[in-house]
Amino acid sequence: MKDSRRLPRQQARTEILREPGTRGIFASDSRPDLDPHSFMAMFSTARRTPSGWHSRSHALPLVLAGALATAAVSLIAYLLWPTWETAGSTGPQRLPVSVGGTLFNVPTEAIRMKIQRHSGQQERIDLSFAFPSLDPPEPPKRISADTVEDVMAPIERIFLSIAAHHDTLAPDTRLRTIYSRYLDQESKPGQDGLTIRAFRESTPYGGEDLFVASAPRLDARCTRDAETPGMCLSERRIDGADLTFRFPRSWLSRWRDVAEAMDRLTVQLHGSS
Repeated sequence: MKDSRRLPRQQARTEILREPGTRGIFASDSRPDLDPHSFMAMFSTARRTPSGWHSRSHALPLVLAGALATAAVSLIAYLLWPTWETAGSTGPQRLPVSVGGTLFNVPTEAIRMKIQRHSGQQERIDLSFAFPSLDPPEPPKRISADTVEDVMAPIERIFLSIAAHHDTLAPDTRLRTIYSRYLDQESKPGQDGLTIRAFRESTPYGGEDLFVASAPRLDARCTRDAETPGMCLSERRIDGADLTFRFPRSWLSRWRDVAEAMDRLTVQLHGSS
């Protein structure tokens, strides 16, 4: 009896296993056979979905960082980009120059020689200023054969040379001890309180005159007018440097303005008179 019961059950199991559409214990767990290509496509789709999300999540910070870097570069370029102007670039308006160990604050445009247009120690420096404004003069005009004039243009500048004296004779000492030896005994009154004394012809200063005034102080040795206009020379000492002013003799008609201009320039350049 027992063997007769087992035989139908075994046959049923064998039939179930032989059916191509069933693989599970229950019918609901079993499904028809899948195409291998369809199964692999489903598997690859399932793997691509999370990896694509991760790639987008990594790309977002990179995009933000790139945008910030671009904005930073644009800002730096805007701040550092040169602004072009029609006028050429200019250097400093004044230069600190030491002559004979004495410091002077010199207007750059007043320096006559380009080789002297630098700060620091110098043996000598040559300057010129417009009179009476005492501003740096305008650049000289170029003269050609077509524009040259037969009549000499009037001098409208006061010239100043600053040089180390190296313990030579001071200007006021030279006036008292040297010039006095070669001057005529007779003095002549000049314009507006100015005194004139001529140098003797047989002396090293023959053909020159000495102009002296006390208020404001002026000591000027001047050549006389000839083929070229007469020029005057006035000196003063500041510490280790001698200041030598040169100006046309014709300016002595307004000698007070000239003396005040020299005092003003001394204060502007050094701060003391």
